[in-house]
Formats: sequence, C-alpha cells, structure tokens
Amino acid sequence: MIASFLDSWELFQFMYLSGWLLAFLLSILGVLVVARDQIFIGVAVSQASTFGIALGLRLIPATGLSQVAGFHPDAFLSCMAVAFAMLAALLTARRQTVGQGNGHGHESHEALTGWVFLCASSVAILLVAHSPHGLEEIQRLLSSSLIGATAFDVWLFGGLCAVALLTVVSLRRQVMLFALDPSMMTAVGMRAVWWTFGVAAWLGLLVGVSMRVSGLLYTFGHLVLPALIAKNLCQEVRMLFCVAPVIAVGTSILGFVMANHLDYPPAQMTVALLSLALVLTWGKGLRQRRAMSPIPQAELR
Repeated sequence: MIASFLDSWELFQFMYLSGWLLAFLLSILGVLVVARDQIFIGVAVSQASTFGIALGLRLIPATGLSQVAGFHPDAFLSCMAVAFAMLAALLTARRQTVGQGNGHGHESHEALTGWVFLCASSVAILLVAHSPHGLEEIQRLLSSSLIGATAFDVWLFGGLCAVALLTVVSLRRQVMLFALDPSMMTAVGMRAVWWTFGVAAWLGLLVGVSMRVSGLLYTFGHLVLPALIAKNLCQEVRMLFCVAPVIAVGTSILGFVMANHLDYPPAQMTVALLSLALVLTWGKGLRQRRAMSPIPQAELR
C-alpha cells in the first residue's frame, strides 16, 4: 500500500501536498466556526464560491475575455470564487452583528444564510445549464476532485498556513475570546465587530481558494469535521487548535494512501474517514461534554 502510494508521488505530488495543506488550514478556521455554532455558514459560503465560478464560466465567452491578451481563465475563476465567498461571508457577518445589536437577529441571520445557500446552489446550475464544459466543472466542484492542483497552489496554501498559525499563536487569548464569548471581548475593550468581519473575510478567502482546487465536499468536510471530532476529545478550548489540525492532516494522509491503494477518489475517502471518526468519538463527547463558556481564566493566560 505504502509502496504504491510512493510510486504515485511524482505524478500526484501537488495534489497530495495541496490536500494536506488545505486540511491543516481549514481545520484551524473550523475551530472558530464550530465553537460559535455557525456550521451552516460554511456550506453557504462554499456554495457562494461555486456561484462565483459559474458566473465566471458564463462571463468568459459572453464578454470575449478569452480573446484578451494575457488573460488567464484559471486566475479569473479563482478570483471570482474568492470574491463571492468573501461577499457571502461578510453579508452573513453583517446580519449577525445587526442582530446582536437589536436582539432579534438570530432568526434573520439563519434565514439569510439559508437564502445564500439556496440561491447560490440553484443559480449556479442555471448559469451553466447549456454549457457542457461549465456544467462538468460545477459538478466536479460539488463532488470534489483535487486533480489539477499546481505548484502555485502548494506555495499559496503553505503561505496561508503560516499566516493562520502565526495569528493563532500570537493572538491566542483574543481568538479564544472571540470563539466563545464575544460579549466579553467588548467588556475588556476589544472590538468584537471588527473581529467578526475580519474572521468572515478570512473564511471567505480560505473557502474561495479551497473550492477552486478541492471542491465543496473536501472544503466543507475539513472545515467542520476535524473541529467536531476535537471538540469531543478535548477538555480544554486551547487544545482544539492543536488537535483539530492533527486529526485533519493525519486523516487526509491516511485517506489519500487508502484511496490510491483501493482506486477510490481521495477527497471522498478522506471525508468518509472523518465522518466515521466523528461517530466513534460521539460516545466520549457525550460523557465528557461540558459548557464551552464562560472561559476558565487559566485558558486565557
């Protein structure tokens, strides 16, 4: 099994490295998403990214962009994916902050998130319904495929991993406060609204770049499943940021090796393993579940 995987390294090395870096990157952000109980926002933003790609596929032939000298379709589609993912994330974040201010925002926030998901899902298909190439690309994104990752993707994801790791380490107290008790942030003089929009923009950026390379299943799966598994295993909030990436990367390595040996799609294999791992940790999570707030002062030091 290992030998056959190593034999495939030369051909699929960029796919493997991109998948592992994305697993690490998304799992760190996923801790914030899961801790704030905003799992559905992740899939809505992912679908908004898909809509951006579908719109880009429609605009390229309609506007003649492909005839422009120096035009790069892949770069254009990546920008569209990131732009609409960030727009959706910021839109839901704005509704959330407005709701916190008037006390009636939870239902409106959930309604807006649902609207983003449904609208993006339906319109994305309509935009490419009469384009065999476009429809195939959207279906590839929805089902997830890491084939096509490049060396540039590896360097990009590696740089984003470094930024995420540096941010969590240097601002760990603020990050935990934001994840579990934004009202306490305001009480100690921190701007919770700025953090809300900043994290939303970061969510949109990561989901956008990930969707273009790995698709919906792999992106959303690594955004929420490693954090949910870590939540069942850990008794300290700060440990989630250590355990979730280890679970994500470890499972993705195992998933890629098994997929290569059994001739299955690696993205689907990895998400299936993560789903199984979550089921196996449910019992431990039920026995050791404890409130995530208020935050113990020792964890904030």
